[in-house]
Formats: sequence, structure tokens, C-alpha cells
Amino acid sequence: MCAFHIIDLGAMQILDSRGRPTLSVTLTLAGGATGWAGVPSGASTGAREAVELRDGDAGKYGGAGVTRAVALITGSIFHRLKGRPWYSLADVDQALIELDGTPDKSRLGGNVTAGLSMAVARAVAAAHGQQLWEFLSPSTVRPRLPVPHFNMVSGGLHAANQLDFQEFMIAPIGAPSVAEAVRAGVEIYAVLRGHLAAAGRPTGQGDDGGFSPDFTRPREVLSALMDAIDGAGYTAARDQVAIALDPAATRFRRADGAYQVAGERLSSLELIELYAQLAADFPIWSVEDGLAEDDEDGWRQLTDRLGERMQLVGDDVFVTNPAVIERGIAGNIANAALIKVNQVGTVSETLQAMDLCRKHGYARMVSHRSGETVDDFIAELAVASGCGQFKSGAPARGERVIKYNRLLHIASQRPDLPYGLAGP
Repeated sequence: MCAFHIIDLGAMQILDSRGRPTLSVTLTLAGGATGWAGVPSGASTGAREAVELRDGDAGKYGGAGVTRAVALITGSIFHRLKGRPWYSLADVDQALIELDGTPDKSRLGGNVTAGLSMAVARAVAAAHGQQLWEFLSPSTVRPRLPVPHFNMVSGGLHAANQLDFQEFMIAPIGAPSVAEAVRAGVEIYAVLRGHLAAAGRPTGQGDDGGFSPDFTRPREVLSALMDAIDGAGYTAARDQVAIALDPAATRFRRADGAYQVAGERLSSLELIELYAQLAADFPIWSVEDGLAEDDEDGWRQLTDRLGERMQLVGDDVFVTNPAVIERGIAGNIANAALIKVNQVGTVSETLQAMDLCRKHGYARMVSHRSGETVDDFIAELAVASGCGQFKSGAPARGERVIKYNRLLHIASQRPDLPYGLAGP
């Protein structure tokens, strides 16, 4: 790759989809190529995630402002990056990692490094006349249009209801194309809204755009999803329109190690059996964060019990961190990883995490965050990585839909790209 020079770097405080401050980063290379990034932010976060840099001024945005991050980017970081040649995105990311010097990006802030890394990737892709997904795609990987996993019902930290499980999703695995998958998601979402309204249940949305009705038990939601899938004219089955769960179990684990689900106290083994029962009664193909991030024994039991029957996705337990994922693989934890750029802090480390998973036969699902922007970077990453799985929330609200629309645009430009789940 030819050398590139960063000649201008800007940042400003904007709002994410929850009305909280986040970063917008803009970057210009010599020759005029530009890149932009809007940095997402999570509410349900893992303990080992990259740490965000926030102002801590309780008098402004409750301490969540990012003006310190803006000043850092436009000041000392810009002085570090300008005036020298760079030969790859990985070189810039490594310089940021070394400048930070901490294992969790707590000096510069994972929001700072993620925004810079994403903006650099866009600018370098533009400088080479490439689409972002083309630039990001490893030479050993065939790009692929992923199966979208649409959030239908939200709970946990993402909604103001009594549901302990955080996300109930549908995945049109059997759709012949990403366009037909998106149509299925939209139609099922609309039917579900109608069913909830007819039953007198709330149809307000959670952070991810999923409905937040007054259900309390997982089975109630799953039955409602089955009715909506059928009502929209689709088949609920693991190879047609499947169901995926993100319980986010760390959020409902008690201090004594038990899990509290719908008012019941469950041990790790009892929660595992609950998943097994639900999967026997409903077409559930994937469970994300089925156990808490610090319940390693439980994770091994979960993997032994259900790993041959369904996808078990590690999110909080892996945090897109290659070193953490490697330890998890060695410990027989899960069989798939959720992928979030801001969780580890740079695009290069994200690609390393995905490559590690691929080499060890672990599936990958690229994911949004509960606090999103109109940046569609992750849609490009999902296609580039060939992972075959993607979630960006409900098929509603601009910050979610823009990612699904980007998949549709790529599909229209490149009809030769395969669609669907990928092998590990």
C-alpha cells in the first residue's frame, strides 16, 4: 500500500440515538480523500470493554459529555498523526494503541480510538477508489451479504418493561436474498405491532427499536413472535424464519451467583435447562450471552449441553478482544462471538478478533450498540468479513434502518455476492 498522510483531523460532540453525547470524527488525507465516523455507545457493556472517555462534569449531560475527547483528538493526537507517512490502517491503529498504553484504552478512550480508526479506514478506502467493504475485506475471505437479525421485542436494560431477557430477534435464514430478508423483517415487525395493539399492549420502542410490551416471561414473547411470523405469511423454522435471543444474562445475575428470570431464582444449570426447553418448543437457533460474563463454569456447561444444537454467542464474555477470545476458545466457551468495533477500540483489532474466530471454527455476528448514530460502518464490516450474520436492531428508526439500507445498496451494486449464513 502506498503511503498516506493525514493533513486534517476534526471532531465534535454530537448525540447518539438515546440523546447522549458521542463523537463525530472527520479526517482528511493529502490528495483530498476524507473519512468520517459516528461513534456508537452501549448501555449493556462488558466489564472488559474498552473504556469511553467522558467529561465527568455532572452539570452538563450528567457527566456524559465528550468535549475532553474532542480536545484530545484535535490536539495531541492530531499532532502525533500528522506530518509523517502511514502505510496501513494497522499502522495507525498500532500507534494509537501504543499512545494509549493501557489494556482497556482508558487513557485515550475507546470511543476516541474507535472513531479515529473508523475515519482512517474510510479515508484510505476513498483514496484507493474502493468501497469501504472492499477495502476492509481480508484477502483470504470472500465477502458475503449477511442474514439480518431484527430486534422485535426489547427488555433488560434496553426497555422500560419487566422482561429480563434483553433481545428477542427474528432471522430470515431461509430468504433467497438480503432484499427478501429485509422485506420479511419489515412485514413481521408490522404484524407484531398490529397484534400487540389489538391485544391492548404497549407498542412503544426500546433503545434498539424493538417493541417493549408488558410481557414478563420469555415464553409470552416467543409465542407472540410465532404468531407474527405466521400472520405475515412466513414459516417459523430454524431454516426459514428462525428466532435468536440475547438474554444478556450478566444483567440479571444476582450477587449470590443465581439468575433471576421472571421472578424465579435459577442456578446456572437451571437456566441452561430453560434454554433447552425453549429451544425444544420454538425455532431458536442462536442464544447470545446466555450466561454472565464471569460465570465461566456455567459457560462451559452451556457449551457442552447445547453447543452442538445451536449457536452460542459470546458478547460480554469476549468483548471483541482477541486475547480474551483466545482464552475463551481454549476454555471451551461458546461457539461464536459478537463483534463490535467500539468494544475493543480499533478496526484492526476487530479484524484480528474475527480472523481468530474464523481459524478456530467460531462463527461471528457483527453488531450495533444501543446508542447508535447514522454511521453505517458496521454494515460494510459485516459484508467485508464474510461472517454471514448481522444485527442492527429493529427494521425501524433511522439509525437502525440506515445499516439495513446499506446492505440493500451493496446487494444492488454487486448481485454476484452470496447471501446467507457462512461456515466458521
